[in-house]
Formats: sequence, structure tokens, C-alpha cells
Amino acid sequence: MSQAQGAAVSACPNCGIGLPDHSAIVVDAQKQIEDLQAQVRLLTQKATNAVDRWADYEDEIQELKAQNARNSEEAARAEASSPNRSSYLPVQNRLSSFLARKSTPNLKSPAPPNTPSATDLAAALTREQALRQAADRKLDEASGELEELSAQLFMQANEMVATERKARAKLEERVAVLESRDGEKRKRLERLEGAVARIERVRGLLAPGR
Repeated sequence: MSQAQGAAVSACPNCGIGLPDHSAIVVDAQKQIEDLQAQVRLLTQKATNAVDRWADYEDEIQELKAQNARNSEEAARAEASSPNRSSYLPVQNRLSSFLARKSTPNLKSPAPPNTPSATDLAAALTREQALRQAADRKLDEASGELEELSAQLFMQANEMVATERKARAKLEERVAVLESRDGEKRKRLERLEGAVARIERVRGLLAPGR
């Protein structure tokens, strides 16, 4: 009884019978839909951030690959130049260089060119490989997070559609019930107005002076 009184927001001008209102159902359904839409927007933003991180990891991996290739080329050149080049010199050149070293024992030998050794290049290559593996792990994590967010977004979208359909069906059912009640009330009102009209006619017939 209290629900019927709470739902009555208007009354018939002739008999004063309350007419129920179903706007509260519409407001509740709209609120549920807005909540689901907010959740979908949040998941979409998370998915966008994951895609951005994924692109950054891809760029990092490409840079590491390029640097790894450069280090490999430098290591190959260092290994190619590592054999003793003096063995390829003519005998006269080797003899003259030997005599020159004997004649100037106190002079320091010239410093070798500042080129990275094979050990340094191998260490750099190892570091680059470790960085690449770390970037691959980050990329895998970002891919998993993106897949999870996509699945959540899909579930939220399905839930939003299902909730909207359920709310619409509930609203249509409520409207049908209210329309049925309104029809019954209109019929009672018509009967009541007919009875009032008959009473008025009888009063007119029974009035004095007729």
C-alpha cells in the first residue's frame, strides 16, 4: 500500500483517484547504464595506456637490436684485426724495426690505438642481450595486461547490454501493469461518473416544482 502511495504523483480531477508514475524505474535503469558506461570508459583508458607502453617497448627493442648489430660488427672487425700484423711485413721492415728498437732502448713504444677489445665488445653484447630480454619481458607483460583489459572491457560491454535489456524489459512490464491498472481505474471512474449522472437526473426529477 505504501509503494502505491509513493508512486502516486497525480490524481484524477473528477474523482481524485491517484494515478501511479513509473519514472523511478526509468531513473534507476538510466543510473545503472551510466555506471556501466563509466566503467567502460575507465577500462578503455587503461587499454589505451597499455597500448602506448607496448609501442614504447617495441621502440626500445628495435633500438636494442640496432645497437646489438653495431656491436656485433665492431666485434667482428676487432677479431679480424687481432692477429699479429708484423708477420705479414717484409723481412727488411721487420729487421729495421728490430734494429730501431735496439738502438733506442729507452724510448717508450707508441700507445696502441684506442679501440675496444674483443672482451669489451663481448661484455657490451652481453649487456645489450640482457636489456633486450628485459624489454621482451616488459612487452610480454604489457601484452598480457592489454589482453586482460580487452577481456574486461568486452565483459563490461556485455553486462551493460544485458542490464539495459533487463531494465527495458522490467520497465515495459511495469508500464503494462500500470496501463492495466489505469484501464481498470478508468472503467471504475466511468461507472462512478455514470452513477453520479443518474443520481443527478433522479434528483432533478424529484426536485419540487417538477
